[in-house]
Amino acid sequence: MNSSKLSAYILIGLGGAIFLIASFWTLNLKGLDSSARVLGVGIGALIGLPLAGVGLYLFNKGRSESIEDAAIAKERKLLNLVLTKGQVQLRDAALEINASRDEVRELVKDLVGKQLFSGYIDWDAGTLFSVDAAKLKDGKCPKCGGALELAGKGLVKCPYCGAESFLS
Repeated sequence: MNSSKLSAYILIGLGGAIFLIASFWTLNLKGLDSSARVLGVGIGALIGLPLAGVGLYLFNKGRSESIEDAAIAKERKLLNLVLTKGQVQLRDAALEINASRDEVRELVKDLVGKQLFSGYIDWDAGTLFSVDAAKLKDGKCPKCGGALELAGKGLVKCPYCGAESFLS
């Protein structure tokens, strides 16, 4: 458990405890009229509920950060896998990083968008290649040698074999 989750649990517990203690104490005191009881419960709520609210905010923020960290870890693992091996089957990459093929496709696109990956993918064969961007700038497909065509920002496509090359 990370520190933000621990802080969140402490604040939620402390806020709830302050509210409950103030409420029970005020409601069980003898000799208080109803307006004093309402005031006591209100003061308990004024102190306890904001603490619990901050705890809930920290808990949700920690959860979203955990999700982002997991996605970044998958991207890093995929990038290291491709750069280390030079050529990786998409199914093997998906198994290695515990993701679906569609997730791997989105991770590759995200890495290209961040300009962290240059290479090409043969979607038909399901193979991801790491290629130095300088090799792609000569305008020839690294797979079949055909002339590459611009297909989008940072993306060139071979009209002959369909390989998509990503430039960083």
